[in-house]
Amino acid sequence: MQAGAGWPQKVTSSIRRTFKRVPGTAASALRRLRWAPKHPAQVIVLGFIGAIVAGTGILMLPLAKQGAGGAGFLEALFTATSAVCVTGLAVVDTPVFWTPFGQMVIMVLIQLGGFGVMSFGALLGVLLAGRLGLRSRISAAAETKSIGFGDVHAVLLGVLRISLLTEAALAIILMFRFIVGYGYSPGRALWEGVFHAVSSFNNAGFALYSDNLMGFVGDPWICLPIAAAIIIGGMGFPVLVELSRQYRRPIHWSMNTKLVLSGTAVLLVLGTVFITAVEWGNRATLGSMPPGERILAGFFQSVVTRTAGFNSVDIAQLHPVSWMGMDILMFIGGGPAGTAGGLKITTFAVLFFILYTEVRGGAAVNIFGKRLSLSVHRQAITVVLLAIAVVVAATMALMFLAPFGQERLLFEVVSAFGTVGLSTGITAALPPAGQGILIALMFIGRLGPVTLASALALRQRPILYEYPKERPLIG
Repeated sequence: MQAGAGWPQKVTSSIRRTFKRVPGTAASALRRLRWAPKHPAQVIVLGFIGAIVAGTGILMLPLAKQGAGGAGFLEALFTATSAVCVTGLAVVDTPVFWTPFGQMVIMVLIQLGGFGVMSFGALLGVLLAGRLGLRSRISAAAETKSIGFGDVHAVLLGVLRISLLTEAALAIILMFRFIVGYGYSPGRALWEGVFHAVSSFNNAGFALYSDNLMGFVGDPWICLPIAAAIIIGGMGFPVLVELSRQYRRPIHWSMNTKLVLSGTAVLLVLGTVFITAVEWGNRATLGSMPPGERILAGFFQSVVTRTAGFNSVDIAQLHPVSWMGMDILMFIGGGPAGTAGGLKITTFAVLFFILYTEVRGGAAVNIFGKRLSLSVHRQAITVVLLAIAVVVAATMALMFLAPFGQERLLFEVVSAFGTVGLSTGITAALPPAGQGILIALMFIGRLGPVTLASALALRQRPILYEYPKERPLIG
C-alpha cells in the first residue's frame, strides 16, 4: 500500500469492516485502537515527552552529577530535552557538571532521540517478538516516513544497520586518533570515541570538552570523520535506506533523495565559502590559522551549522554577518525523517522550485522530470510561515526577558528551534523563563515539522463543492 492522504484511515476502516460483527475481546481491542491510526503524530509526541520525563528524573539523581547532591530540575530538564531532541544546547558544562554515569545517560537519550522514540519501540518489537502491531507500524511509519506501513519492518532494520555501522566506524577512527595523536589511554579513547560518534551521527553536538571541539580545529583526522558522520546522519533515514538499496541506480532514486543530495551539496559549498570568506581576516576565529586550517575550519563549521551544533571556533567571536548567515543555514537544516534539525532541505527546495516556476511563468512545478503535487505546495508554505511566526515570537519574548542584543537572541532561538545547539555563550545566562522558552523551542523544532506535516496530510478529505475564483492584487 502506498503512502498518501488518509492511508491510516483507509487501513483502519478496512479492518473495522472486516471485523464489524466480531464480539467480545477482539471488538473491544479494535475500539481501543480507533484513535491511534487517525493521529499517529500524537503517539510520537507522547513518546518524546515520556523519554524527556524519564531522562530528567534520571539526571536528577545524585549519581549523575559531580559533587554533592543531584542536579536541579531545570538543569536536568534542559539537558534531557536537548539530548532527546538531539540539539546540544547546554546550561551546564557537560564534562565538568555530569559524572560518567550522567554522560552515559545523555548519550543514551541522544541515541533514542536520534533514532526516534516510537521507531525504537517498534524496533524492540521486531527484535523481541518478530512482529509489529498495527499501532506500532503506523507510528513508526509516520516517524520514519516509510513508503507504507507494510515496509516498516525492513526500514527499521535498515536504519539500525546504517546507524550502528556509521557510529562504530567513527568510534574506531576517533579512538585510534586519540591514542596515537593525543596519548589517551585505550579506555578513555574508546569512551570518548563512542560518545562523540553517537553525538555526531545523531547530529546532537554534545562534546566531552568544555570548549567543545575547538582543541581539534586543525586536526583533519578528528574534524573530517565527524563531519562525514554528521552529513550521513543529516540526510535522513529514507534517503539512507534508499541509497543502501539502489546506490548503483541513480535513475531510480526518488525525488526526495535527489533533492536531499543536491541540496546538501549546494549548502555545504555555499556555507563553506560564506563562513570562510567572512571570517578569513578575523583573528579571533580563522584569521590566526594557516590557510589550510582556515578552509578546514570553515568547512567543518558549515557542516555542523545546519544540523549538529559542534564548534571548532569560538561562536561568540564570529562576525555578526556570520551569525546571520548561520541563522539561515540552521533554519534550513538537513534531510527529513532523520537526525537533522531545521525545516529540512526538501521544504526549501520545494519553495525554490515554486519561485523558479512562477518567475518563468510556468503552469506546473516540475522537479527532476516529475510534477510536484499541489498539496505539497501548500504544506511547504504552511510549515515555513508557521516556523517563522514561532521564531519571531520567541525572539521578541526573549528580548523582554534577557539583556542581550537581538542578534545573539535570534541566533539562540534559531539554534534551539532548528535543534542545532550552537550558542553565542548566553544560554546559561538566560533567566529561567528564557531557558523555558528554549526548552519549548527544542521540542517544537524536533517534532513540529513532522507532526504538522502528518496532520496536514491526514486532514485531507474530498471536496464536494468549490467557490468561484477571484484574484486579488499581489505586490
